Amino acid sequence: MAKQVVSPRVRGFVCITAHPEGCAAHVREQIAYVKSRPAMKNGPKNVLVIGSSTGYGLASRISAAFGAGANTFGVYFERPSANGKPASAGWYNTAAFEAEAKKAGLYAASANGDAFSAEMKAQVIERLKKEMPQIDLVVYSLAAPRRTDPATGEVYKSVLKPVGAPYSSKNLDTDKKVVNEVTLEPATEDEIKATVKVMGGEDWKLWIEALDAAGLLAEGCQSVAYSYIGPSVTWPIYKDGSIGQAKKDLYAKAEEIDALLKIKRGRAFVSVNKAVVTQASSAIPVVPLYISVLFKVMKAKGLHEDCIEQIQRLFETQMYNDGCLNFDDQGLVRIDDWEMREDVQKEVFEIWPKVSTENLLELTDFVGYQQGFLKLFGFGLPGVDYAAETELEVPIG
Repeated sequence: MAKQVVSPRVRGFVCITAHPEGCAAHVREQIAYVKSRPAMKNGPKNVLVIGSSTGYGLASRISAAFGAGANTFGVYFERPSANGKPASAGWYNTAAFEAEAKKAGLYAASANGDAFSAEMKAQVIERLKKEMPQIDLVVYSLAAPRRTDPATGEVYKSVLKPVGAPYSSKNLDTDKKVVNEVTLEPATEDEIKATVKVMGGEDWKLWIEALDAAGLLAEGCQSVAYSYIGPSVTWPIYKDGSIGQAKKDLYAKAEEIDALLKIKRGRAFVSVNKAVVTQASSAIPVVPLYISVLFKVMKAKGLHEDCIEQIQRLFETQMYNDGCLNFDDQGLVRIDDWEMREDVQKEVFEIWPKVSTENLLELTDFVGYQQGFLKLFGFGLPGVDYAAETELEVPIG
């Protein structure tokens, strides 16, 4: 076994270390929030989460298990501890979640590998047939930078670029705490197609079709994937950028999946969630600065939510408890409604042009952004002794 003191080592938008006890404390914190809410009526009972180890996927698994007593199976691609180096945060999150679920008498199992591959789909399906009743909720929350097409073997890599023309905007260098200008060149047609392949809805549909063919989808099964739209300042890099083209494909595939599930009196939809600090959002230019301003405004108004509060609200007020889905005119479910409130956005964009390196800490909640970022990797949690050596090798299951 390998014990050592683990400290955060941040490179760009990634922390290359994770703290096992801190990640476990973060998971327990989210579980405690869900348990503080009323138990869900008519909640899910057998849940598959594809992309289950961090962010909205992990929050979905926690809400289903501890809010509705659901059996859960998670699919993720994470790194175990090796050669005296910590495992990835998602590995420690999963180990902690499954330990807590089993303590509570809940079934919790998972598979680690490439969710895009036909082999992983087959492996998961075989296990589900043996270990779990028919699934009544499939959550698709995969965020990956590349995908190997299971049919052709071709590798596609996603890009975060504008479409059609270069884009310049105010930006935050989170490493240096400097507000600067960033200019991004537009994506090529091949880059756009590759981003759609990686981040669009094709793989979600392949999962649903494979599960359906195996007879694993229950009558009334629901499936949800997550997206983001945000305000106009982020649109050139997000909604109208290469990732936005992928999201259009996701929305189109949601309609196709919905048609398939309607045969079983079920439904599929995309939930548009609020801006939160995740490993994925930290990589998108412009977004960390926007999030830092947004957090200041929403916290002042008592409206701030993280992943777990968002997903719990989606489950509690719209998907279950006899709730109704809140669709917009594009057929998307909006759980970003508090972020996009007129008074919130008005204040954000009164602050936006004034932010500089000199007044960053005064006008934004960059401190809160940093704290949220480090929590993703298990740092800054109360009750954890970060000066003490900790065991790096933590088993899952």
